[in-house]
Amino acid sequence: MAREIVDAAEALLDQEIRVLDKGFVRLVDYLGGDARIVQAARVSYGAGTRTVREDRGLIHYLMRNEHTSPFEQVILTFHCKMPIFVARQWVRHRTARLNEISGRYSVMQDEFYLPEPEQIRLQSKSNKQGRSDESVSPEEAQGLLENLSTEQAAIYKHYETMLERGIARELARMNLPLSLYTEWYWQIDLHNLFRFLRLRMDPHAQYEIREYANAMAKCASAVSPLAYEAFEEHWLNSVTFSRTECAALSRLLAGEPSGLDEKQARIFEEKIQRVRARSGVAT
Repeated sequence: MAREIVDAAEALLDQEIRVLDKGFVRLVDYLGGDARIVQAARVSYGAGTRTVREDRGLIHYLMRNEHTSPFEQVILTFHCKMPIFVARQWVRHRTARLNEISGRYSVMQDEFYLPEPEQIRLQSKSNKQGRSDESVSPEEAQGLLENLSTEQAAIYKHYETMLERGIARELARMNLPLSLYTEWYWQIDLHNLFRFLRLRMDPHAQYEIREYANAMAKCASAVSPLAYEAFEEHWLNSVTFSRTECAALSRLLAGEPSGLDEKQARIFEEKIQRVRARSGVAT
């Protein structure tokens, strides 16, 4: 099979998708698309007389039953620019190949992330690792942003001063904050990209990395639209129940108490709410 050309992906190549205040995601290259997935699954030498409808059915079958190796035949390479704290969450997905700008070889640029005022919120009382829906007042948000900007400028000035004195770059960079922007090339197969997107597009993920995931989802959809459709159907918008929750659901359908304790019931109810939201059923 010759290299697959996907028109929608070609149109996206080297186009910056702006993310946050100074970041971006850029699709640098791709290898394969829906036809590559189908060919790998059928282990054939050509598309033959298969139709788009049959290809869609096969791709959905593969996704639904988690036959994931054909999706690994599709490769996407991204150039991304993000705050360091986003990069440190991102790099926990260890199934990609990356090369990041080095503060030992290069002078880091004077570019820092400042959130939008509406994103400055209080700590969640139910989620130890996230913010709540409660915003601070506009006046407080503006004051915090001014403080952040002042501190960022002061730290970068100290960094420049050390470089001017001839201090080694690998030492001068040490106090630069997590809000500093970094860049990398990031290459991943479609199967593992879908796993990344399933976690990082989830509402529980931090807002900033969700924005990057949404940008990469746009690229994945362009490269493999049928596979992305199956991903949305069977993974992204699905809800998984544990064995205990399945038993509780069975009891509820039979008109019996769920048998769940308070914590189990809260988690179960959150999942039921997601089912209702994703199916368009009013609560």
